[in-house]
Amino acid sequence: MASEEASLRALESLMTEFFHNCTTNERKREIEELLNNFAQQIGAWRFCLYFLSSTRNDYVMMYSLTVFENLINKMWLGVPSQDKMEIRSCLPKLLLAHHKTLPYFIRNKLCKVIVDIGRQDWPMFYHDFFTNILQLIQSPVTTPLGLIMLKTTSEELACPREDLSVARKEELRKLLLDQVQTVLGLLTGILESIWDKHSVTAATPPPSPSSGESGGDLLSSLLQSPSAAKLLNQPIPILDSESEYICSLALECLAHLFSWIPLSTSITPSLLTTIFHFARFGCDTRARKMSSVNGSSQNSVLGQERGRLGILAMSCINELMSKNCVPMEFEEYLLRMFQQTFYLLQKITKENNAHTVKSRLEELDESYIEKFTDFLRLFVSVHLRRIESYSQFPVVEFLALLFKYTFHQPTHEGYFSCLDIWTLFLDYLTSKIKSRLADKEAVLNRYEDALVLLLTEVLNRIQFRYNQAQLEELDDETLDDDQTEWQRYLRQSLEVVAKVMELLPTHAFSTLFPVLQDNLEVYLGLQQFVVTSGTGHRLNITAENDCRRLHCSLRDLSSLLQAVGRLAEYFIGDVFAARFNDALTVVERLVKVTLYGSQIKLYNIETAVPSVLKPDLIDVHAQSLAALQAYSHWLAQFYSEVHRQNPEQFISLVSTALEAITPLISSKVQEKLLLSACHLLVSLATTVRPVFLIRIPAVQKVFNRITDTSTQRLPDKAQVLVCRALSNVLLLPWPNLPESEQQWAVRSTNHASLISALTREYRHLKSSAILPQRKVRLEDTKVIIHQTLSVLEDIVESISGESTKSRQICYQSLQESVQVSLALFPAFIHQSDVTDEMLSFFLTLFQGLRVQMGVPFTEQIIQTFLNMFTREQLAESILHEGSTGCRVVEKFLKILQVVVQEPGQVFKPFLPSIISLCMEQVYPIIAERSSPDVKAELFELLFRVLHHNWRYFFKSSVLASVQRGIAEEQMENEAQFSAIMQAFGQSFLQPDIHLFKQNLFYLETLNTKQKLYHKKIFRTTMLFQFVNVLLQVLVHKSHDLLQEEIGIAIYNMASVDFDSFYSAFLTEFLASCDGVDSNQKNVLGRNFKMDRDLPSFTQNVHRLVNDLRYYRLCNDSLPPGTVKL
Repeated sequence: MASEEASLRALESLMTEFFHNCTTNERKREIEELLNNFAQQIGAWRFCLYFLSSTRNDYVMMYSLTVFENLINKMWLGVPSQDKMEIRSCLPKLLLAHHKTLPYFIRNKLCKVIVDIGRQDWPMFYHDFFTNILQLIQSPVTTPLGLIMLKTTSEELACPREDLSVARKEELRKLLLDQVQTVLGLLTGILESIWDKHSVTAATPPPSPSSGESGGDLLSSLLQSPSAAKLLNQPIPILDSESEYICSLALECLAHLFSWIPLSTSITPSLLTTIFHFARFGCDTRARKMSSVNGSSQNSVLGQERGRLGILAMSCINELMSKNCVPMEFEEYLLRMFQQTFYLLQKITKENNAHTVKSRLEELDESYIEKFTDFLRLFVSVHLRRIESYSQFPVVEFLALLFKYTFHQPTHEGYFSCLDIWTLFLDYLTSKIKSRLADKEAVLNRYEDALVLLLTEVLNRIQFRYNQAQLEELDDETLDDDQTEWQRYLRQSLEVVAKVMELLPTHAFSTLFPVLQDNLEVYLGLQQFVVTSGTGHRLNITAENDCRRLHCSLRDLSSLLQAVGRLAEYFIGDVFAARFNDALTVVERLVKVTLYGSQIKLYNIETAVPSVLKPDLIDVHAQSLAALQAYSHWLAQFYSEVHRQNPEQFISLVSTALEAITPLISSKVQEKLLLSACHLLVSLATTVRPVFLIRIPAVQKVFNRITDTSTQRLPDKAQVLVCRALSNVLLLPWPNLPESEQQWAVRSTNHASLISALTREYRHLKSSAILPQRKVRLEDTKVIIHQTLSVLEDIVESISGESTKSRQICYQSLQESVQVSLALFPAFIHQSDVTDEMLSFFLTLFQGLRVQMGVPFTEQIIQTFLNMFTREQLAESILHEGSTGCRVVEKFLKILQVVVQEPGQVFKPFLPSIISLCMEQVYPIIAERSSPDVKAELFELLFRVLHHNWRYFFKSSVLASVQRGIAEEQMENEAQFSAIMQAFGQSFLQPDIHLFKQNLFYLETLNTKQKLYHKKIFRTTMLFQFVNVLLQVLVHKSHDLLQEEIGIAIYNMASVDFDSFYSAFLTEFLASCDGVDSNQKNVLGRNFKMDRDLPSFTQNVHRLVNDLRYYRLCNDSLPPGTVKL
């Protein structure tokens, strides 16, 4: 023993030294190596057994257990059976002897090690593994230990990790399922007996009505049985800490079991009722009160523990709720579960003298509320359609409770989660009505009151007038996912408003419009407070209280304008005529408001609190323009209805809107407001397209402002938008008019002069570009290029989907600028920021105007690019210029993608040079780089080359296929085809998962569309190489997220020639696998059944991969020199 004793002392001092804060990293590495070497020795476990029983040092115990864990999970196969028996008997004895005194983390680790042995050996060599656990649970002294063992068993055996064969995984699951009924019975018994033992006896007087514990009518209607209601109204027992601990372990076990066992009658009504009893702990505020009154820390811990029981019980309920597959016999249980949960919901939303609902919810544990909200979401999303048809389930009363619960949430996050539930409910209702048009009215009538109530309350919640304290807590500065907390709050609320509007348009409108009207009155009334001062106009409202009220009213007006804009889509299409008057009222108000804001220049006014009121006034003005823009589709429909007869009202609306826009198009106006005005102008020019737009003085004014070089240029974004609007006024066909009345000649001349004015400086660059640039000049030139190209690119993009005539005129106007761009390109080839913008412009031209550009010029452009992008230039861009350089090459490849997709013969002559550029110049530079830059674009281009130019490689003649019965095409350009395929194969060996997914999809598409895998060259020289690579990827688990896609691709490839796959490939694949012996290879081969349907085949693939990994793991763990028979 001396040596064991000495080893233990040495280990203790090593461990203490390792975790001492003065130990250097170097020394730590030495100690680690020493410990690892010790663990690898055969028989090290005997020392560890002695250490475990003889030390009190936590580090030593943890190390010893890790040695056992390693032995059992990685080396068990090679352990002599005598040693295994000894370990199986010693470790449980050790656990029984010390479980009360061991620290909890050591005890849990020891349980896990014993369960690991069961995972390997039960029931064959360790037949009493599970019966021991059941005995532990049944003996009162060891119940907690038994429950920990049971939970660990459920975690480790039901969903085991990789290190078991598929057959063993299936066997374990079956063994566990056989035990489920017994286990659930035991757990029910434990929870029931503890509850009954501590329950307050019947002698207790009933609670007084004021305490708010009485059930009320809804409860009896929910539960359909007075006895159940009586049961749930019993006071909650007060548990001692030992009982509480046992209950929490039992509930944790249940939650884990429910995560994998199927719903069945083993989950009995008495078990469900018991879980609900415990769920009541979470909504019992008295437990928390008691703790705070008595003030002792002991009691407050008790209060938290009781709350935790409620949380654990709700976790169990949610595990059951999340299962969508409900057997018929279980439906009744579900109904009972809902009834019981809604009893709880009623309990936590109950108002009485002592409590408001909100203060009641604030007292509950946040996690409990979270679990409860999860339950409600699962109920609405998964089960509502099932339950709604039960006559005994009062859905409307449930909505009333959900309403109370939603609008008394103590936190913003809680409120958001509840709004999500309402959104799910509204979606459910909308789809139900669409599928059952016959009784649409009946369905709506049933829910109408609830929806109107919801709408009113959500609208109140976004207004400072009713909800100032809460709204002021929301952050409107920091962006998260491109929106601030306040914007998210408003957006989610408006989504609910919009969904109600879809179901109840008249109600929704009559609720929203009066509220908007009230706030508009305040805003329109500001005019009387505007006074002229020496420096300009000033708003004469100075009292602090008045300023605060004005601030709130303006914030609300801004929100309500957004609401009105969000509803625009419900006034167009089929309902245009029916809801015309409501929409007209809205649009007239909006036009009036925008004009008013622009005329009295509220955005430039001085106020008493400039930091608050000025942004408010700008925001209201911007939102009124944005709301009006939302109605542009309605205006377009209005125009098409009235253009023949009395269009006066329409003309007046559009002209007034333009009067409101024009003064704002100035570099002196704040950007937020300027951009809103520009967007509205674009919508009027693009969506509404009135024929008289060009004749309106306001529009002519904008034309002059934009083409006059002496005025200050607008900020980039605004300049681009205004130019797009003006170009569209001239280019887009007018609706409702025949071709002969479109006045194309005049419009074409005007468009040419507009573009000429916008590109004057740019076109002058052509002469100076040839000269060497001075630094200052270069920067100026870059600015001109950037400003011009951003405008031109946007103009082309906005008409790319329009009629041929519009595109012709556009190209005629742009022709000279395009030629200038091509001439400038070589001069700037080394300035990647300029090249990037130029290529963006050319890409847009190719996508939108390639037909108009004509073949000769397009060829000239492509040739110029191919000449400029030499191998050296590509290498410089990709390797030395960082992301901009890579972007340049990517855009160049995108242009080529457009070229190779073009049908017809025009660009076919370029194919050889495009393929050689890809394979000989770009590919070698990027193939070995780990960075994904350029790769995705290159492979997309290669895919397009194959997909759109299949005949370039495979010439199939109809005659040949008729004669031979099966088309064995002549192959052309074989070397290029093979090189492309090889590049695809190489890409599957790289870690980038996005590229892998994209390329796998490309191959599968080529197979679906062109039968790639069936082609002789692929079948004979590449097919099984690809299958091999894909199988290796699965074995190495490098792209696990794509398991399913890889399995399907392997099937599609193998199915081309199943006979060869089973007779030749599989045998070769297994023969080439290292790390497994011949016997194991035979087993792997035998287990791969010769199925030919997709589901069975992919299952066989995953089984093969799993078992191959498992065998390798086993073999790695055998001691050296082991002889295997």
